[in-house]
Amino acid sequence: MTTLTHRARRTEGSKSSGKKVESEDDTNQENPDSEDSGDSKDIRLTLMEEVLLLGLKDKEGYTSFWNDCISSGLRGGILIELAMRGRISLEPPTLRKKRLLDRKVLLKSDSPTGDVLLDETLKHIKATEPTETVQTWIELLTAFCFPVFIHCPLLFPTGETWNPFKLQYQLRNVRERIAKSLVEKGILTTEKQNFLLFDMTTHPVTNATEKQRLVKKLQDSVLERWVNDPQRMDKRTLALLVLAHSSDVLENVFSSLTDDKYDVAMNRAKDLVELDPEVEGTKHSATEMIWAVLAAFNKS
Repeated sequence: MTTLTHRARRTEGSKSSGKKVESEDDTNQENPDSEDSGDSKDIRLTLMEEVLLLGLKDKEGYTSFWNDCISSGLRGGILIELAMRGRISLEPPTLRKKRLLDRKVLLKSDSPTGDVLLDETLKHIKATEPTETVQTWIELLTAFCFPVFIHCPLLFPTGETWNPFKLQYQLRNVRERIAKSLVEKGILTTEKQNFLLFDMTTHPVTNATEKQRLVKKLQDSVLERWVNDPQRMDKRTLALLVLAHSSDVLENVFSSLTDDKYDVAMNRAKDLVELDPEVEGTKHSATEMIWAVLAAFNKS
């Protein structure tokens, strides 16, 4: 599990280089296919695309070789995205199954979303009997099941794990497929780089404005627009903060801040992800899947 750490104080504060970008964070929960209105009018990103974009090195075009959290974080993003689009939900709580991690994931609608990864996951959920929990689905989609797995940056530069007993569920080449979607949207480009032992496809950022907008939105959510209540936050912004933390890319979001603002942002993010998911998930208007995913990562 990832932890939030504080950086050493710098002798000189960072200079703010990004222009102020307006962010409208109202999400229409009644429409399962509604997108984050904070996204630009021309470019709408899924939660998985946003997490990967935050994790990519701008010029190099790849995530850290040693980040072993982002693969499962992206799968958690898939489940939250499907829930927010009205395709899946958690089964209602009962006396025997009150905890978020005890409740199974139910299919509400199998209508296509238009996203290949989301639709592939829907097919798995529809075809699986008996139904599974959020934590089990994250493990199945990642094909991770201790102790039988392989994760080696040199053998698997895309960051995927491998389990021969769960291959029918594994979503393969997830990072590459998400990156290609971002290429099609004009945010990334495709290049080849040589890493001594192998050639690797990389995806440097070409639309820096879109990434800066995304970073600014998350920074504002814990600074200028901080409401100190997750139930009052925009649901997609809350989900992205949880996923960025779980994917170990939150440091990338706050690294451009001055020291004082960095400390405030990290402390507030820490307070947010350390809330009790069982308590928050039962509150009025809460999106249960967000808290169930956080609970799954807290347990792992």
